Amino acid sequence: MTTQQTAPETRREAAPSRPESAAAGKAAGSAGGSTTLSGGLSGAGAPADSRGKTSIADVVVVKIAGIAAREIPGVYDMGGGLSRTIGAVRDRVPGGRPNVGRGVKVEVGERQTAIDLDLVVEYGVPITDVARDVRENVVSAVERITGLEVVEVNVAVNDVHLPEDDGEEAYGDARVE
Repeated sequence: MTTQQTAPETRREAAPSRPESAAAGKAAGSAGGSTTLSGGLSGAGAPADSRGKTSIADVVVVKIAGIAAREIPGVYDMGGGLSRTIGAVRDRVPGGRPNVGRGVKVEVGERQTAIDLDLVVEYGVPITDVARDVRENVVSAVERITGLEVVEVNVAVNDVHLPEDDGEEAYGDARVE
């Protein structure tokens, strides 16, 4: 009788910079940019909390992160120059709603997410403190509400809002009062 020995299974850790299997989650039947958090069980013997699947669309994470970032004092606005311009025009249209996802990009995997934020901060506030507070609030909100692990929150400060800019809307290099 011969016995076979196999080498111990080695696991290679994925780089922590982006969520694991983001592409695999989307390719494996996650329609419309959503991720499945639990593959449900079925049958009368299965616990009630595991009967069925829970899917969270990418846009849900975008909105939660956008709202959480805007809650921090010192954040004036979000998004790059062009997206803020388009957003300002959109906000003035009757019936238009503000886009809470402006300035937020996410990658969502099966159990993890990575978030990129573009911010405009108020003049005079310590940018590093604002960025830290934004990161903490976004991580807390996304993890608490979605159950996804946030592996990173990248904050890019694109502009500083000056006090003399109040009452004016910037459109590129031209100003409209």
